[in-house]
Amino acid sequence: MSESTSAPPDIDAYLADPNRRALELDFKARKGPAAFRWLTVAMEHLIAAILVALIISVSANVIGRSLLNNSLPWADELARMLFVWLVFIGAAAAFAHFEHIAVDFVVRKLKPRAAYTLYLMQHLIISVLMGIMIWGGYVVMSRSTGRTAILGVPWNLINVSLVLCSIFILSVALWRAWQCVRLIRTPPLSSNSQNGAR
Repeated sequence: MSESTSAPPDIDAYLADPNRRALELDFKARKGPAAFRWLTVAMEHLIAAILVALIISVSANVIGRSLLNNSLPWADELARMLFVWLVFIGAAAAFAHFEHIAVDFVVRKLKPRAAYTLYLMQHLIISVLMGIMIWGGYVVMSRSTGRTAILGVPWNLINVSLVLCSIFILSVALWRAWQCVRLIRTPPLSSNSQNGAR
C-alpha cells in the first residue's frame, strides 16, 4: 500500500482570521504605523538581550554556589529585575503580533461588520485596562523613592517597565479600535463576493 504524497493542509487556513488581517501589523509588507513596527522590532531585540543577560546572571549564581561554594546575591537580584522587564516587554511585543491567548472561534464565524464590532469592544476594554495600569504605575512611581538592597538600583527603573508596556499596548489598541470603526462603516468585500463579482 503506497503512502499518500499529498501536501499537508495549511494550518494557517484554520487558525488565521481573515477579518483580523486589517488590524495586524504586517512587518514584511510594512503595513500599519511605522512607529509601532519599529518599536516592536526594538523590543524583540531588547528581549533577546535581556534573555541572554538573565541566563548569564542565573548561571553565574549557580556556578558560584555549586562549584565555588560562594553565592552571588547580586546575581539573584539582577535576575529578578531582568525578569520583570522581560515579562512586560514580552507582553507588549506579543500584543503587537496578536499572540496573546484568545478564543476566537466565534469571531471567525461572524460576518465582517459583526466581527469588527467585537474587535472594537475588545480593544476598547483593553484601552480602559491599560489606562488603569498607567495610572496605577504612575501612582506607584510617584510614591517609590527606595532602591534595591544589594545593587542600589532605583525601584522606579523597574516600575517604569509596567508604564511603558501599558502605553505601547494602549496606543496599539486605540489604533486597532479606530481601524475597527473605519471597517464597520465600510466593511471590506468578502472573498466570496469578490469571486462572484468577477
